[in-house]
Amino acid sequence: MPFDESTAREIQQTLAGARETLLANRNSRGYWDGELATSALATATATFALQIVNRRDNSSSPKRQQGTALPRPATDPSLDTLIRHGHDWLVQTQRPDGGWGDTVVSLSNISTTALCWATLLIAPQKDRNEAALAGARDWLARAAGGLAPKQLSAAIVRRYGKDRTFSVPILSVLAMADALGSGQAAWRLVPQLPFELAACPRRWFRWLRMPVVSYALPALIAIGQLRHHQLPSRNIAARLARRIAKRRTLNVLDQIQPSNGGFLEATPLTSFVVASLVEAGQSQHPVVRRGVEFIAASVRPDGSWPIDTNLATWVTTLSCVALAGEESKDPIADGGATAIREWLLAQQYRHRHPYTDAPPGGWSWTDLSGGVPDADDTPGALLALRALAPDDPRVREAAAAAVGWLLDLQNRDGGMPTFCRGWGRLPFDRSGADLTAHALLAWFAWKPDLPDPLRKRLEPAIRRAVRYLLDVQLPDGAWTPLWFGNEATANEENPVYGTTRVLRLIRITELAESGGSNWTAALGRAARWLLAAQNADGGWGGGTGTRSSIEETALAIEALAEVARADHSGDNQPLSPITRGIHWLAEATNHGRHFPPSPIGFYFAKLWYFEKLYPVIYTVQALSAVQRAATLQATAVRD
Repeated sequence: MPFDESTAREIQQTLAGARETLLANRNSRGYWDGELATSALATATATFALQIVNRRDNSSSPKRQQGTALPRPATDPSLDTLIRHGHDWLVQTQRPDGGWGDTVVSLSNISTTALCWATLLIAPQKDRNEAALAGARDWLARAAGGLAPKQLSAAIVRRYGKDRTFSVPILSVLAMADALGSGQAAWRLVPQLPFELAACPRRWFRWLRMPVVSYALPALIAIGQLRHHQLPSRNIAARLARRIAKRRTLNVLDQIQPSNGGFLEATPLTSFVVASLVEAGQSQHPVVRRGVEFIAASVRPDGSWPIDTNLATWVTTLSCVALAGEESKDPIADGGATAIREWLLAQQYRHRHPYTDAPPGGWSWTDLSGGVPDADDTPGALLALRALAPDDPRVREAAAAAVGWLLDLQNRDGGMPTFCRGWGRLPFDRSGADLTAHALLAWFAWKPDLPDPLRKRLEPAIRRAVRYLLDVQLPDGAWTPLWFGNEATANEENPVYGTTRVLRLIRITELAESGGSNWTAALGRAARWLLAAQNADGGWGGGTGTRSSIEETALAIEALAEVARADHSGDNQPLSPITRGIHWLAEATNHGRHFPPSPIGFYFAKLWYFEKLYPVIYTVQALSAVQRAATLQATAVRD
């Protein structure tokens, strides 16, 4: 993989700048917090929930007159100030077309625009926002074919199909804002969520065909209770069952709420719960108080909210792997690896998780109390610890527990789900190619050092995982991921991300024994698809013909470098596409000094986000992979 002198200098300069930028972004404790995109959707839901709290608190109801006002958060500024600043931020960031996207650089979409509209509709001084409201009405009328309640509700339901995880919360907010009409007529357009099912033992959930994904249990309970409160079922048995289950499911909600009040550290989810409980007559419930405190504590200085507090564990593990060299086991040049190792070990869950009932052994995306162990962050932690301290007995013990945790999570189809085994009916609970490939990387990284019983368990799991990847490969050779997308591609999917994640497995020769010639052929088709998806400018977007981004270009370069590295002969390697990609990446990052992020991540039912460290991390990893491949090929040619 011989590069000319100019390209080699460009690689070195851009990599050095990216590494310096990445290391400079550590926090005072030595690891990475990152910074999630500010979100119009999160800002709208937070502001809406606080308005519902204020509206009930300032009402002249008998309870208010008796002095039982809603509990106020022990925070400053006041809720009134937070609400006013939230309105101002929404008005200032409205797109020229009248709508809002999930981030400040996202396309307008019906979900976020509807929520922003509802929030401004119930503003105390609505006339101040009349121009913004008019723009939102016009955008929604175009998107939904009209603003009639049935038209608007049908358009929102269509966006999510059978998955009620996000459509029902949006419709509930619209109903609370009288945007779907008034009284029971509005609530008939909001499907009833079967909150009573949350009273069943957790092990039953996979068989109950829940209409929401596994991580949306708080919304199922709170919004289900709100809908029942507003419009009880005409079916006597259903009405009775829900009445009986009401207290028990509120207890479940109380038990799974994190200590800081934020469900999954997510402002939208927590805001939906708070607003729904208040409107359902549960304004005095402790869940409401803790939720309001979380919302108030999560606001940013400009009056906006992010969708989640941080992805600290995720970006830290990605950073460690990106910085790790083949020879050095200390990827942090200034000796910071010890602090990160200790911090990572402390983040591993040692007890059964109250939210998903997950057993010990996994990691979540954050170090905060609202995190939940999952099958992307756990492999990430395994790979980071392998780079940091593979010989430490405590690390080996933690790795064995995590490998066993992943094995227990594997679905019957051989793929890895995110949180819970067996919840395969809805999109974000099914197995994912990106998650499965990540688990395979981690399994093989630790396989030589695992206890014999665990290593024996790995063999059939690996075969099933390979079969799953073969089964879900698209006819054109690509794979689609679960948790990353691209707004400009068909179905908002990101086959570049998914394909590059699987292609990283190409150097694990043992996988060919599990998949045989089919596996080798599948990887060949994937590499050809990725080469064909390169744009004329040299970069890659989420799919063929989509605008190039730093994140996706870096991911593609890394994957193609792994393809080149897998063939030590030096023949027939994609040198020219890689070189063109490197030139694009160097120019787009100003040779490692400028990293504008793109919204490629999904968080909550196609809620888009970007993370400021993604382009930096992926650039470091891509150019490091290129350098390693070039060195190994040069050595192979000499030999």
